[in-house]
Amino acid sequence: MKILVCIKQVPDMESRFRVSSSGNWLEESDLAFRLNEYDEYAVEQAVQLKEQLGDIPEITVLSIGPDRVGESIRKALAMGCDRGVHIRDPESSRKDPWQIASLIASFAGDKEFDLILTGMQSQDRGSAQVGIMVSEILGYPCASTLVGFSYDNGIISARRELEGGTKAVVRLRTPAVVTCQLGLNVPRYPTLPNIMKAKKKEILSVPVADFSVVDGHATTLRLYQPAKKGGGLVIEGEVNDLADRLVGILKQKTMVLR
Repeated sequence: MKILVCIKQVPDMESRFRVSSSGNWLEESDLAFRLNEYDEYAVEQAVQLKEQLGDIPEITVLSIGPDRVGESIRKALAMGCDRGVHIRDPESSRKDPWQIASLIASFAGDKEFDLILTGMQSQDRGSAQVGIMVSEILGYPCASTLVGFSYDNGIISARRELEGGTKAVVRLRTPAVVTCQLGLNVPRYPTLPNIMKAKKKEILSVPVADFSVVDGHATTLRLYQPAKKGGGLVIEGEVNDLADRLVGILKQKTMVLR
């Protein structure tokens, strides 16, 4: 069994975000980067499946981006993936979801992967489209927003979270694509021995020019910082007094009827 996990390196949410001089992306010199949170659930599920099947599957982890994405690939390897593939593309942040999906499909097309896992969405763009588009290009069945996963003899039972908090269970026959989200599992923390082992694992680095990329359908024209708003008001004192003061403030701001 062959498994592919697609990951993305994204800005850490604690970073200082500024719009770049070009106006259509972020100033990366101010950012720290990390493995996309949703992709960690995909990595963990792949490793759990490998453990279930007795180390029979081979897990390949794939990431597209500039040289720095190697750090995130190494983390996935330390979590239990077997080998890494880095498609070198310094302009990956400019590509729309369809272009990224076409790159993944171009790589995976002749590799006969039985299962492809991705995060539900990335924390920077949040399109939630790439995994589903990969399945469309490859012609594989797909289940998205997974919060439950089981595998038995080529059949995947996937529990999906739908809007309104409801759940649905679908079954897919491999080869298939699934997208993973919060609630599916608890990603493991890479131990020091596994971090050391990951340094010896193979990472194949290939230029983006080696793969087919479709023309883009969407272009980011401009990013804007959120408009600054006034600070909050903290009121202190006895509960009865606070209630009266709060009502007075709301009346003053015409948020309640007089």
